Amino acid sequence: MMIHKTKGIVLHKIKYSESSVIAKIYTEQFGLQSYIIQGAAKKKAPVKNTLLQPLSLLDMVAYRKETAGLQRIKEMRLDSQFSTIPFDVNKSSVVLFLADMLYKTIKEEESNPAMFQFIENTIKKLDEKQTNATNFHLLFLVKLSKYLGFYPQGTYSITTCFFDLEEGVFCPHQPFHNNFLSNDLAKTLSQLLGTNFDNIDTLKISREQRKTILVKLIDFYRYHLANFGEVKSHEVLEEVLG
Repeated sequence: MMIHKTKGIVLHKIKYSESSVIAKIYTEQFGLQSYIIQGAAKKKAPVKNTLLQPLSLLDMVAYRKETAGLQRIKEMRLDSQFSTIPFDVNKSSVVLFLADMLYKTIKEEESNPAMFQFIENTIKKLDEKQTNATNFHLLFLVKLSKYLGFYPQGTYSITTCFFDLEEGVFCPHQPFHNNFLSNDLAKTLSQLLGTNFDNIDTLKISREQRKTILVKLIDFYRYHLANFGEVKSHEVLEEVLG
């Protein structure tokens, strides 16, 4: 057993006993890891339960044993303290949804520095953002797909006005199945592809378009990821964002 320092991002936690939890943490050094944290609910716990909020950014000192399914944490502290997310219902709802999506998406127990840095930097941008976050989750899902290996291909135009969700490509003809975007929704996806988080407020997406394209993006993930599972957290997010 060895001791390592690594950054981590909290994706999920479940209660293990009266005072202990198991946390799924996406780490910079080792990818997705499961940690058993004993006594987390106790007042004098060395690793406190309050640090394990969704998408918390952590500095960790952890024990690592190659053959162990559950790892252990020696020390843990916040790497970055959120200043707005805990106090903004829209942002906190976005965080809950993104944590759920990442939990269902990331399976690899290996380092992926580029994806870790993308997630870390994007969470910080959400916390720093001064205006509303109504389209933030849509852009996050589109950009994340690049690191997962199924980023949308091709470009939207008058002659390629359909997006095939199963094939992941803009195309000139309506696919022979129902899993596609057309017209305004395909154009909206194209706009998301050409947008970054610094100019996200230039996007003009109606409430109905936002709800529909979110469901379609979740379907897009389901078509391209094995054992993706069911997502319900978007329903709560839609209620909050309106």
